[in-house]
Amino acid sequence: MNFRQAINILKKQLKEKQPLTFSSSWIYRNTPASYRYFRLNYRTENDQIDWDKVTYQLPRSFQKRWIRYRHKTAKGYENREEIDLVLNKHRLKLYTIITPITEVDKKRRERIIIALVRVAQKGNTLAGQELSHWLSYIIDDWVDRYYTLRVWRGYTDIIQIKIDGCIRGYRYTGSFLGYLYRTLEYAGRGLCPLQKFSFDDPILDGQKTRIDYFIHDP
Repeated sequence: MNFRQAINILKKQLKEKQPLTFSSSWIYRNTPASYRYFRLNYRTENDQIDWDKVTYQLPRSFQKRWIRYRHKTAKGYENREEIDLVLNKHRLKLYTIITPITEVDKKRRERIIIALVRVAQKGNTLAGQELSHWLSYIIDDWVDRYYTLRVWRGYTDIIQIKIDGCIRGYRYTGSFLGYLYRTLEYAGRGLCPLQKFSFDDPILDGQKTRIDYFIHDP
């Protein structure tokens, strides 16, 4: 069996049984051959089954039904080794987090970030700090580039709260950065800008500035 065959078996069972939700235990019960293949061949840096890589290959409708096992961590813990295992695996490609050049770079950036998200979701507080470090660069770039996020300038503390919430809430395989961006976009609609704007600021698609929409009544 190869990866594609294992995925096709899983897809077939999902289409036939149409579960409202499914999890690793559902896969174990309904497609044991696929489960064994994933368990033996697709592991994360911290030696767990890489369900993100598996569910990424499923239709979006089934991705949304995926339920991850929730680790019942009584309190947070610190383990730098778990983080280093992720970073060391991608050491030569960490630049993609800040300056992705190609679509391949963007996909790798998502894989790195999601790997850290999963470690943080286990309760590793150092992973959350590491993520915040990298995500702050990305968010700063968004705030500079996108008009809809410009309102977040100066709201550093609230941005951190939103980052923490997205880390806890991220569930199915998809773009974590897209999830974070939309969260900031929607939450930003109720914020008042802390910094003064200029009539030279670009708006909409960047083709016009504020002064183009300023109506002067003589």
